[in-house]
Amino acid sequence: MWDIGTDIGGTFTDIIAVNSESSETRIAKVPSRPDAPVRAMLEALDAVGVKAGEVRRFVHGTTRITNALVEERLPRVALITTAGFEDVLEIGRYRRQELYRLDVPPKAPPLVPHQLCFGIKERVDFTGAVLETLGDSEIDRLIGWLKANKVDSAAISLLHSYANPDHEKRIAEKIKSHVAHVCASHEINPESREFERASSTVFNAAAMPIAVEYLTELEKKLPLGPGLQVFHSAGAMVSLPAVKRRPVVMAMSGPAAGVAASARIARDLDKPRILTFDMGGTTTDVCLIVDGVAEMTDTRMIGGRPLRQPMLAVHSIGAGGGSIVKLGPGGLTVGPQSAGAVPGPVCYGRGGTEPTITDANVVLGYLDPAVKLGDAISVDIEAAKRALAPIADALGLSVIATALGVVRVANAAMARALRRVTVERGIDGRECVLLAFGGGGPMHATGLAETYGLNEIIVPAASSAFSALGCLTADFSFLQQQTVRMGLDGLSIDVFAERAQSLIHEARGPLLANGIAEKDIVVETVALMRYAAQNDSMPVSFTLPLDIERLREDFNRLHRERYGYATAEPCVIESLRVQAAKSSSVAFSKLQTGRPSAARRERSCVFGNGETMTTTILPRESLSGAVEGPAIIEDAWSTVVVSPGWRATPDALGNLFLSRISA
Repeated sequence: MWDIGTDIGGTFTDIIAVNSESSETRIAKVPSRPDAPVRAMLEALDAVGVKAGEVRRFVHGTTRITNALVEERLPRVALITTAGFEDVLEIGRYRRQELYRLDVPPKAPPLVPHQLCFGIKERVDFTGAVLETLGDSEIDRLIGWLKANKVDSAAISLLHSYANPDHEKRIAEKIKSHVAHVCASHEINPESREFERASSTVFNAAAMPIAVEYLTELEKKLPLGPGLQVFHSAGAMVSLPAVKRRPVVMAMSGPAAGVAASARIARDLDKPRILTFDMGGTTTDVCLIVDGVAEMTDTRMIGGRPLRQPMLAVHSIGAGGGSIVKLGPGGLTVGPQSAGAVPGPVCYGRGGTEPTITDANVVLGYLDPAVKLGDAISVDIEAAKRALAPIADALGLSVIATALGVVRVANAAMARALRRVTVERGIDGRECVLLAFGGGGPMHATGLAETYGLNEIIVPAASSAFSALGCLTADFSFLQQQTVRMGLDGLSIDVFAERAQSLIHEARGPLLANGIAEKDIVVETVALMRYAAQNDSMPVSFTLPLDIERLREDFNRLHRERYGYATAEPCVIESLRVQAAKSSSVAFSKLQTGRPSAARRERSCVFGNGETMTTTILPRESLSGAVEGPAIIEDAWSTVVVSPGWRATPDALGNLFLSRISA
């Protein structure tokens, strides 16, 4: 019986299969199918030689939901809100997308047009007290409006429903027989901030038809029951029934899976600070891991609109291997447009016409035109040169110098992304270890490290499908968060315990429903705290029964570490976050790619200083000792570039450790 992890990216669908008895591990990639994701997953199963009937557990992460939200390929959605607040999405927050560019729209238009926003007469205050009762006649008026507008999905987001969800529950129950998909904000984001809560609920309602359709198809093709699971953006896996109700948990689930696997490696190798560098075909995703724990965030902008839910703090930029290179008034740019899986980079010979970062790497000699990538994709170096030639002519440079410029521009963009998750958080990124994975991460790792000032790199085994490995090895968990707004001064221990226990019960529910024994579930409780006059909160762990003074001391200590000061001001618990988890027990062996070991050979490559150098080419499968650059280490789906001045050392599991010789 096999445990399967898959990651559906914008360009490739990656898969890792682990035999639950022998720990045999297989890896493969197949082109993604944006219009048929289930078909791509089944093709990936065939690629690792596993039949559907041999699968015990199947976990997948995907960018499908994120892409649909960003590209706005969404069904009609209605927003039902408290009368007088129909313009909540239109008003939003008073902030511009680009502060100094007046040619850019100030903010993205609302996902729901004004004519599909319905104001229902009811009112609850911030304590949960009912100020205006919801009448049956109002619900009847709403049902008539929904029928007249032929709505597919409805998002219910009433004022202060996080404090008292009774009105939302009544509406949802009454209209579910008239609308195919219904979701309420107290289930999606039971927190204050009306705009962010409404936006998140609309995102969820818009994603429901897409998610339900393809997850239902997946259930039919792989009828595994509880063994069929989805990776979510908070860094763990969850059951399909829970995802069908809250499909927005899949937003950014693919990048989150790679971060989850990185956190495990950070703990295993005892690396206190790690920067993840996941370069795929469409995007590059980076995240900071401190003491084995990835940073979390509560809000992320998708398509210029806020999605509020707990998720890993992954920062993404449009610079992947398939990112298109253009020459504009400001010089060379890479991305965010991508050649994707179809047609792909020009060098793949699949109909691509615009040059990409991958084409630049081919011109520099990093990819071997004599070997098929994954035994499937040929690399045409002459086609890559022809694609870059018009840009080279316009710049008055050679094609090789232009390709080197493309790689430098890409590395500079990635270095800026690293600064976003380090310097802006008060961390000196030069003290971190770079963990490079994804199809292009190991190829750019040393160049990025030199640009940013890093001295140590880890390229993990299965680097090209590391996010798929993260899907498989992550904990099974569910996370719940809710606004409570409790001041520490005069806090009732009993009331606090009651609210916390209620969230613990909700978080445990999906795990218990999946057959996990209660004794195997570990619960983590976090208070999101702030000073009374502050706006943003920070997470502070606690245990029950609550020790108020210990919680106050921990908050002040963390505040001093992050901001450099702490005060005697009153403290407020803004929200409670509870995560229930069952630890993963998946064990895997050194990966089997199915490719016979290639002989050691040489070819000419161009590195950062512009010098063409004879470079040793080594198969990763048979690497046994340290290698000094210039060298290239290849496996079926990834290329590790060891630049001059760097040394690569393998371990028994196939991980590579790169260090600067001069450092």
